[in-house]
Amino acid sequence: QVELVESGGGLVQAGGSLRLSCASSGRTFSTYVMGWFRPAPGKELEFVALIRGTGSNTYYGQHVKGRFTISRDNAKNAAYLQMNSLQPEDTAVYYCADAHGSQWSAFAASAMDYWGKGTLVTVSV
Repeated sequence: QVELVESGGGLVQAGGSLRLSCASSGRTFSTYVMGWFRPAPGKELEFVALIRGTGSNTYYGQHVKGRFTISRDNAKNAAYLQMNSLQPEDTAVYYCADAHGSQWSAFAASAMDYWGKGTLVTVSV
């Protein structure tokens, strides 16, 4: 049974940091790309960051580049999102998702396969 479980969300002041975690089970974790997404006005879930199975390649949405860092630990079947310099506009539920490396094709929610239930990040002014 596949399961993705996010954790690490919470309330933080603007300029602060949070580290989100995504625990995966039921997959051969290293063969899946892992991504983070969040809701955005007028869009399907907005792409935040993605990391390939080996961790050798990472990708970021323009709005988080330079502030967020995605990583993974294949020995622990976990992915992480380190979020620094948080701003109120980063407030959202953050979802992790996966897609098999051989099938993933786009930096879009529609390209992902399985989703967690999300963790809420609230950034206060």
